[in-house]
Amino acid sequence: MALVTTPAVVLQTYRYSETSKVVRLATRELGVQSAIAKGALRPKSPFGAGLELLSEGTAQLYFRETRELHTLGGFDLVNLRRGLAADVSRFAGAAALAEVMLKMAPPAPLPAAYETLTTALDALEAAAPERADATALRAIWLLLGVLGFEPSLATCVRDGTAVAPEGDAPVAFSVGEGGVLCPRCTPTPPAQPPTRLPPQAYRDLVALNNPQAVLPAFDAPHAAAHRRLLARFVRHHLDDTGVLSALDFWERHAWATSPLPSAAS
Repeated sequence: MALVTTPAVVLQTYRYSETSKVVRLATRELGVQSAIAKGALRPKSPFGAGLELLSEGTAQLYFRETRELHTLGGFDLVNLRRGLAADVSRFAGAAALAEVMLKMAPPAPLPAAYETLTTALDALEAAAPERADATALRAIWLLLGVLGFEPSLATCVRDGTAVAPEGDAPVAFSVGEGGVLCPRCTPTPPAQPPTRLPPQAYRDLVALNNPQAVLPAFDAPHAAAHRRLLARFVRHHLDDTGVLSALDFWERHAWATSPLPSAAS
């Protein structure tokens, strides 16, 4: 058993006993790992308030390759990211991002994924509420790319033909095949019907997948359409029938309520 010290972000926690809990961590050195934090629920726990969802710190893990559950020896808090909790849209996007990391990242070193995650969390914490959706969309698409699920947006996923919108013609995007289809390939039905992206929606999708591009500005209907597309993409490529509660909550904007009726109604 080796003691490994590594930067880490808390992706999930749940009670293990009256005094302990299990934490799921995204670590820079070991990928996504599970560990038991003994005594974490005691009033004078050495972990303090550090083991909260999305908090970042330096974890000391007693790690053994043959085990799935390790022991957390310590967690030195670096960033609690309280700013995410100040706006529900920011927090929902961050929670969906963490869920994608938890479900799709391997239990193996992948520093680029860790850096993408923390950079995205910083961007979400700083995002204005009206930019939270676009910021979360970019964050999740970029994380998917680092994890090996980057969509093909410039060339057809079937024959490699360059793809670009022509006039008002939509661009076909196949969730199942992982990218766009050229006009020649579109008539042949893929595993599931492709989504027809209007030219602007296609250009916005390209921008979301390019960290150097200007972040698109969405109104509510277009933001919802992009969330649905991304959620479908994640669910298909995860190939998991389990519930993705954070992704579903963010996709549906489940916290939003109908406007109250006016006094005249």
